[in-house]
Amino acid sequence: MAQLHTVIILSISLFSIQCFGLYFHIDDREERCFIEEVPDETMVIGKYRTQAKLPDGTFEETGRGFGIHVEITDPSDNIIMSKDYEGAGRFIFTSHDPGEHIICLHTNSSRWFSGRTIRVHLEILVGENANDYKLIAQKEQLSTVETRLFQLISQVKQISNEQAYQRTREATFRELSESTNQRVLWWSIAQATVLLLTAFWQVRHLKGFFEAKKLV
Repeated sequence: MAQLHTVIILSISLFSIQCFGLYFHIDDREERCFIEEVPDETMVIGKYRTQAKLPDGTFEETGRGFGIHVEITDPSDNIIMSKDYEGAGRFIFTSHDPGEHIICLHTNSSRWFSGRTIRVHLEILVGENANDYKLIAQKEQLSTVETRLFQLISQVKQISNEQAYQRTREATFRELSESTNQRVLWWSIAQATVLLLTAFWQVRHLKGFFEAKKLV
């Protein structure tokens, strides 16, 4: 069976929202991709679970023999992660370059699940929202005040990363705008030059025509 490739472009504004949850259906070996804009040095966590479609149209949780393959591509088109996972779990990666990261998932199932429609529940957490502060507090034995202080520090760091990323995007957009304006200017000059040369040629042609006919 030929592998199907369906790309869903889902761009998330980092200032307006830091996570999203959804579910989608995929067939055997079909691939779905999501584009996530991430600042540099930012942790991203994807939580997922899968359900297989039954003949009566309902869905049940997948068991052993079913898996998901996750592939992450950075803004430079370098694959920073390509790994097989079980039917439910999570994947984690940290961005090293700011920009659009492509997250692609496809089934990696045994013959038992081959050809069945799969429902994938996916939640992506970016930056500070990816931190599990209860788990961090238990692991590091932090008090409530220390946990809150750690959370505030993480939020400040995330805001700093987002501002740096937005400044980078603003500089890129400004360079693009200046380049476009310069091209428009030169194109306008070229058009005006062509029009003037055409008008000059028409005037000379008409003058020669009238002189040949001895009308002037």
